[in-house]
Amino acid sequence: MSSTATLDVTVLPDAEAVAERAAATILERARSKAGRVAICLSGGSTPRLLYEKLAAEPYRRALPWPRMHWFWGDERFVPADDERSNQRMVRHALLDRIDAPADTIHPIRTEANGPEESATLYEEELKRFYAADRFDPARALFDVTLLGLGEDGHTASLFPGSAALEIRLRWAVPVPHAAVEPYVPRITLTLPALASSRVVLFLVTGANKHEILTRVLAGDDLPAARVHTDGHLQWLVDRAAAPERL
Repeated sequence: MSSTATLDVTVLPDAEAVAERAAATILERARSKAGRVAICLSGGSTPRLLYEKLAAEPYRRALPWPRMHWFWGDERFVPADDERSNQRMVRHALLDRIDAPADTIHPIRTEANGPEESATLYEEELKRFYAADRFDPARALFDVTLLGLGEDGHTASLFPGSAALEIRLRWAVPVPHAAVEPYVPRITLTLPALASSRVVLFLVTGANKHEILTRVLAGDDLPAARVHTDGHLQWLVDRAAAPERL
């Protein structure tokens, strides 16, 4: 484990251990708060392992499901039942298994008339939930935000060189051209929306992420390195992905 004033990085043996630590963090945060608990979800294989853990014991019995609300950090502009859909993956791995109340699930609506409308509708949904049009540093939108790391340094659907990285006033924006497969338009939360989190957890596993993780943690100007929060940001990484210095 390595931690500095600006980085909190926990190195764990493998993807299973990363998912387990993330599940324990979500449980801790849910138990520490009365009222609604907002979780912002990520796509990818490592988060899927986490979602399957949450749907199984002991987390299935321990989590306060009726007051947990589920959001998405980004989505592909495909039908909700498309195999490329982040929503579909989370429903299959978690939400359908625990019979989550419909009013606690807040998907990015891809039945809209294009990614721009989808982003606008999602921003409106977030503002209704937050009950304000501007972020208050003292009150986070999300209790836990889960993020991954692409091999090009992207996170959510914030890609290197994307205009979306510079947006400060909007909470969700369309991404007309994805820089990685699948090459479909996307909708992503902006950096200010991701920042409004009590805890941000980056989940990074696998040797294919070693080089890019090393660059991000070294401070290269990549989208994942731009994520910040007024709460706590932690990297949960497995040994295969971790830089040698950790």
